[in-house]
Amino acid sequence: MKNLDKQLEEQITFFQQELSQISNELYTQQKEIIILKKEILDLNKRIENIDNEMTSVFIKEDKKPPHY
Repeated sequence: MKNLDKQLEEQITFFQQELSQISNELYTQQKEIIILKKEILDLNKRIENIDNEMTSVFIKEDKKPPHY
């Protein structure tokens, strides 16, 4: 019986350590996801700004100069 108790305790300890490692990894990945989402939002804003600038340039180029 003591041998079985010892085995169970070892397994419980092992699973606790594994769970702790998984929890730490999950936390790290969540932080990375937050950072990546922010970077994606920033890049989307930059793309939108560039697109708006390019659209503005094309509209100006399409207009006839005032002396026509």
